[in-house]
Amino acid sequence: MRKKLSEAYPDCDKNTVDGMLVIIVEKVVSEMEKGGLEQMTGSAASTPSEDFSEDLWRTVWDVSNVVLQDMEKEKKKEKMKIFLQSEEVKEMYRFAGEVGIRGDMLRELRGVGDNDNEDEDKQKIVSLPKRHGKIKYKIYGLDLSDPKWAEVADKVHKSGEVMWPQEPKPISGRCKLVTDKILSLQEADDPAPLLGEWIGLLQPSRVDWIAFLDRLKEQNPHIYFKIAELVLGEESFNANVRDYSKLIDALAKENRLEDAERILTKMNENGILPDVITLTIVVHMYCKSGNLDRAKEAFESLRAHGFQPDMKVYNSMIMAYVNAGQPKLGESLMREMETRDIKPTKEIYMALLRSFAQVGDVNGADRISTTMQFAGFQPSQESCALMVEACERAGNLDQARHNFDQMMKLGHKPDDRCTASIIAAYEKKNLLDKALNLLLELEKDGIEPGVATYTVLVDWFSKLELFEEVEQILDKIAEQGEAPPLKLHISLCDMYIKSGAEKKALQALGVLESKIEQLESADFERIIDSLKAGGFVEDARRIHGMMEARGFVLSEPLKVALTASRAVGTSHRSNKYSPEQR
Repeated sequence: MRKKLSEAYPDCDKNTVDGMLVIIVEKVVSEMEKGGLEQMTGSAASTPSEDFSEDLWRTVWDVSNVVLQDMEKEKKKEKMKIFLQSEEVKEMYRFAGEVGIRGDMLRELRGVGDNDNEDEDKQKIVSLPKRHGKIKYKIYGLDLSDPKWAEVADKVHKSGEVMWPQEPKPISGRCKLVTDKILSLQEADDPAPLLGEWIGLLQPSRVDWIAFLDRLKEQNPHIYFKIAELVLGEESFNANVRDYSKLIDALAKENRLEDAERILTKMNENGILPDVITLTIVVHMYCKSGNLDRAKEAFESLRAHGFQPDMKVYNSMIMAYVNAGQPKLGESLMREMETRDIKPTKEIYMALLRSFAQVGDVNGADRISTTMQFAGFQPSQESCALMVEACERAGNLDQARHNFDQMMKLGHKPDDRCTASIIAAYEKKNLLDKALNLLLELEKDGIEPGVATYTVLVDWFSKLELFEEVEQILDKIAEQGEAPPLKLHISLCDMYIKSGAEKKALQALGVLESKIEQLESADFERIIDSLKAGGFVEDARRIHGMMEARGFVLSEPLKVALTASRAVGTSHRSNKYSPEQR
């Protein structure tokens, strides 16, 4: 009716058409109450009242007749559906299928007698022949009379419930107000009272809970985790292992380790055993947080349950070992991957190579480099530079130079870090002439030293007390426009203490104190030793306290020397400077 009104009055807006429809509906209902629908829509239908024009009433009757016809059609369809699904018709089709009557023959039998007169058809009595024994229904060789097919039907029904899940209940009235209050809660608020009221009003099923949590996660993610944890304990939610694993995964991605562990504990307390997905999530979570011991426990638990780790789990564990400075354990997992025909990625190889280089394990770095080549990854500039770094840290100058020359032969130009590594290898052997000759050769090839290389030279020259040369290098570093690395400030602090430049020494020390979290154990040792030797005993003791706060232990000889310096009353020249000046 709306369509016809819109066509008749194209200039009217929707509200006007709605008003017309209301008036028409009220009048039609009034006429129906007087004479009934059938009387109004019959062939003799006319104009019941003069309120509407004859054309309008005719349109109303046309629409009404169309509706009635559709209703009649639906009734016929429903009757036909009931007829086709009746046991008698099913039995007839089963019998026809067994005796081989199908397709055209079945239609032909159905059509027999269509040309006879109706009286003869009425006198004919058609009945199915009696059959003895149990009927067996076979389709394409399957015996569908077996009871197991009833179980299959039940499973199909359950699968249908999953594919076409139940719709959540509509939320209105008081329940809607409570829902809005929950959605507007702050992270510090306690959602339990409002949630209890919501449960009492809606009496939610699992589908209602899921719809509510999805909405909450989208509109108020801050309070989502609190409510999701409470919902896990609700009977109507009927929590399963996947609900727990999803929440643990979401918390782990937000770096909320304690909350994730609490959910995992609740899961075990409720008798729900972690499956492979949950254990995999836990492995990733502990690897990401750097908790190697717990990561190993989860990894071994995964194996104990008979689950084989996949590529992602192996990668996470290997990176955890790398970050913990244990590349050999990471390498053992890499070998395990290879035995299971899981090819490690180039990133894994490089992470292991980098870790072996940092600890100065030349053999380990060489094994990884060789394995990479067998796996089809050709030596790159970075892998060659890491081999040079590994040899430098191990104090093996000859091997470092061999790898450096090999990199040049492969056509890879050394970057500043690689050049710094080979110069540092010469520094450990105190071969200054050879180091400078190498720098001159590189300069001829267009390779200029960078901040990293200059930092090594500053450290080396300061130890040789070549203070003027150090100042020249500092000018070159300033020209580079890069921020000086931490190691440079350590070298400068040591140099200024040795040269007696007290003010500059304390300024360099102030810079180091501002970056105390970046210092390693060897850095603390060198700073404390320099301060003690220069007479800055109180400063040395203060730095020692910072070292212990970081969890590092001072070597015994230096600890004894520091104690002795304090006992004999070594001068404390740093005391005349305030902390701000330092």
